[in-house]
Amino acid sequence: MSTSSDPAVRALPERDRVALRRWLFASIVAVFLAVAVGGITRLTESGLSITEWKPVSGVLPPMTEAAWAEAFAEFKKIPQAQTTHKDITMSGFKLIFWWEWFHRIVARSVGLVFAIPYLWFMVQGRIPRQLRLRLTLLPLLTLGQGVLGWYMVQSGLVERSSVSAYRLTAHLGLALGILAVAVWTYSELRPARSRADRVVNRDDSPDASRDSAFAETDRAPAAWRWALRGMTALLATTLLSGGFVAGLRAGKIFNEFPLMGGQIVPPGYSQLGAWYVNAFENPAAAQFHHRVLAIVATLFALVLVWRVLRAPVSALVQQAVLRLGAVVSVQLLLGVTTLLLAVPVALGALHQFTGVLALTAALVATQRAGGVVWGEVQPRASLGDQGVSLGARVSRNAIPAIAKQITPHTANTTRPTV
Repeated sequence: MSTSSDPAVRALPERDRVALRRWLFASIVAVFLAVAVGGITRLTESGLSITEWKPVSGVLPPMTEAAWAEAFAEFKKIPQAQTTHKDITMSGFKLIFWWEWFHRIVARSVGLVFAIPYLWFMVQGRIPRQLRLRLTLLPLLTLGQGVLGWYMVQSGLVERSSVSAYRLTAHLGLALGILAVAVWTYSELRPARSRADRVVNRDDSPDASRDSAFAETDRAPAAWRWALRGMTALLATTLLSGGFVAGLRAGKIFNEFPLMGGQIVPPGYSQLGAWYVNAFENPAAAQFHHRVLAIVATLFALVLVWRVLRAPVSALVQQAVLRLGAVVSVQLLLGVTTLLLAVPVALGALHQFTGVLALTAALVATQRAGGVVWGEVQPRASLGDQGVSLGARVSRNAIPAIAKQITPHTANTTRPTV
């Protein structure tokens, strides 16, 4: 087989493309589940209930009353047990313990979902060379996520009654990085469409419509590619700022909208002095920044939706941008509702889940705008096939002229008599 004539379609057997895509879809679902469970664990103040990290033996929970009593005694030694959970009973401890235990089991399962299929595909040589480094990152980063998770928990076991906001945000950020690699590659591995299916938005002229049917790829103009990259970066920044809001418990203050304490800039915004300290350690500043970023991101998304309806982009990119605008709008409404209700567990977890979904939508739109897909490389067409292919690309107005040139000139000749 020869190299594909379409530079945006990279060689990959269909069987391998489908298998890799199924693996990545399962991995994406696993990450979403881990993020959702992690959010509930944080909102229920359950994350510090297990005070040790045993990657293997920790899979088993306490099995006897003596084991439960020992785990409870260890928990009561940490600062959070003297503050947030100062009146906790054994039954209450078991409730938060099971949430954290389930969170750790889900995290281990995510690691297995990434690692086992990856090793299988590598042994069979079914991962293309260009994707090996990228896909190798997935199990390695997942392992690092487990280590970082324990590093985060450690910050709340000695001097603090909660985990470090910096470490919590780093933990979230690494999860988003893992998700980004999986989502981007999953989108690249979508089925390659025939050129005739790659219809783009165009003006109302018939010629533009016909020519657009033969667009080489789904690749959007450079301005759109940069706009979607900026949208993705803005959403990622907004999500990370939400990590500081969560770590500082900033959602429990200024439960009003759109003002904060009756002002645009909240009282106490600069109370910690240096901006680089204030921005990341002052709850009022953290919530204000998260609000501003969320509003800007929503406005940006709505502008993209408005412009994409007439932009010279493929239908696939247009659909992705419209979905992005819808998810981001819902996310802002959820965020405001969650804030006004002082972050109930269900809404807080849903808000975090939808934020990750918005980033996923942005990644898909950005990747599709780049136009790169993987698929089977088709052999070059024969001369006869090329004639058919070229003929298919000729506009209808040109067909009579071409037919006239290639039709034998028999009209003015007489047949020989017998």
